[in-house]
Amino acid sequence: PLVESGGGLVQPGGSLRLSCAASGLTLDYYAIGWFRQAPGKEREGVSCISSGDGRVNYADSVKGRFTISKDHAKNTVYLQMNSLKPEDTGVYYCAAVKENWAQQCVLTPEDSEYWGQGTQVTVSS
Repeated sequence: PLVESGGGLVQPGGSLRLSCAASGLTLDYYAIGWFRQAPGKEREGVSCISSGDGRVNYADSVKGRFTISKDHAKNTVYLQMNSLKPEDTGVYYCAAVKENWAQQCVLTPEDSEYWGQGTQVTVSS
């Protein structure tokens, strides 16, 4: 029910915008998160956006460079990635994530579901 797109090869310092199209679930009721996995490394949380008022959360490594947003009409979540670095390379996945008692989304892969198939992002010169 979640399909990612927008990955590709980009030079360091460049930008990409990833999309996560949701079907069968509505962003009014589901928080969505982006995760990434580099070769030989564990999957890590990148950013998420809550279901209600759209509060956002970012990993420290991407703060100030990545921006998450959503379009309810298109039922799609976006991840705008600027100032990309080689260490941002990996397969990027979106998934439905949990929200805590304050309705803030949390980036815990083990508690997430409805994973997409992933889209490859490669940052290299």
